[in-house]
Amino acid sequence: MTTWVDACSTSDVEEEEVMRFDHGGGTYAIYRSPEDKFYATAGLCTHEKVHLADGFVMDNIIECPKHNGRFDYTTGQAKGAPVCVNLRTFPVRVEGDRVFVELD
Repeated sequence: MTTWVDACSTSDVEEEEVMRFDHGGGTYAIYRSPEDKFYATAGLCTHEKVHLADGFVMDNIIECPKHNGRFDYTTGQAKGAPVCVNLRTFPVRVEGDRVFVELD
């Protein structure tokens, strides 16, 4: 069963930034793109389980802070070694000034 979870306020995430969101024992990452759209992925790098919220965001790329592996956070696609496993992505919707993520 999937549920829409209130993750944060739109003002909590600056443009081209990432924010950590923990819920139900899981860790997620919420992003705000240069086009002012919000995205959500699993919060840990698929390489060594490092928190992506500590990483660097540029355009639609999140770079892991540990080994500089890169992902396209809009699709979850792994974009640079040492990562080779894609990130899981989650649907996002904005209602007013709140960001909701669909989690299962």
